[in-house]
Amino acid sequence: MGGTRCDSIALATGGGDRFRLAAAALAALCFLAGSSDRAKADAGGLSFWLPGTFGSLAAAPGVPGWAYSSIYLHVQTGAQGGKEFIQGGSVVAGLNARADALVEGLTYTFATPVLGGQASFTVLGAGGQVKAGIDATLTGPRGNTISGHATDTRTTFADVFYQGALKWNFGVHNTMVYFTGNIPSGTYDSNRLANLSFGFTAIDGGVGYTYLNPATGNEFSVVGGLTYSGMNHDLQYQNGIDFHLDWGASHFLSKNFQIGMAGYYFQQITGDSGPGATLGDFRGRVLGFGPQVGFLFPVGKEHQGYLNLKAYRDIAAENRPEGYTAWVTLAISPAAPDAPPKHSLIRK
Repeated sequence: MGGTRCDSIALATGGGDRFRLAAAALAALCFLAGSSDRAKADAGGLSFWLPGTFGSLAAAPGVPGWAYSSIYLHVQTGAQGGKEFIQGGSVVAGLNARADALVEGLTYTFATPVLGGQASFTVLGAGGQVKAGIDATLTGPRGNTISGHATDTRTTFADVFYQGALKWNFGVHNTMVYFTGNIPSGTYDSNRLANLSFGFTAIDGGVGYTYLNPATGNEFSVVGGLTYSGMNHDLQYQNGIDFHLDWGASHFLSKNFQIGMAGYYFQQITGDSGPGATLGDFRGRVLGFGPQVGFLFPVGKEHQGYLNLKAYRDIAAENRPEGYTAWVTLAISPAAPDAPPKHSLIRK
């Protein structure tokens, strides 16, 4: 029941803690908070949630104690000149962006059950370089018409992200509820094309499920959630409510090697609003999928390391630029305790 270990695989991999870290982290990497983000739906394209944040083992409980995660994220997106977006208060076309960011996070998993489940809390931050460009600015913020090509490259910090989760284990079935949000770092600049900070606060919450069968080595996870974003007061622009669904499926070829696929569906369900929303409600949508592999290895006598590589390709994008994301996640967490010998469980 709640708080018990799902199996040696779930514990050894950190029970999805790395994915909670990645989640907030990747939210951070919705980075194009002024660049291609805006090309991604919502505030001309900027959404708080980065599709693909959750993945395999998302709802599997972890090992109590501190866990560390480091995530490298590469994102590259682009939109043809025929698509228009709101960028820095202007209507622009031909928006493209590239970002490389490093996310560092700490998670603490509590040993004492909460409501029969296992509670954890994560804090993370990110820094990196963003390069954004536009082929044309159709109308300026004061009604001026401008044309031409512009680029902006910036090395900066993202917001601070927090996330809490509560997980329950029922044999091969695992469930989860979570919440996450951001604390502005103060690095957002509405006059720049490239930002890692959002320029607004947001909250997100949802539920998840993981099927993990140690007998067969098969695993499937799915997490769905909703995002509510506050007003960007610099642009007088407020994103609509977003729905997102992330999934991952994998097979453990051995206790140390995992291979599989992952994907996502993102849909904005209410329109953008505010005086700055000059393109209307501008609802966005995107699908994505790609491969993943994972490696488990010992770190000393008391910790486990986990390395995961995955990549996504966007398809069927609407009011968002299409592109791809690649992640490399390294997580260090307490090692799973060895199972006691069977004879030690026999009462004399």
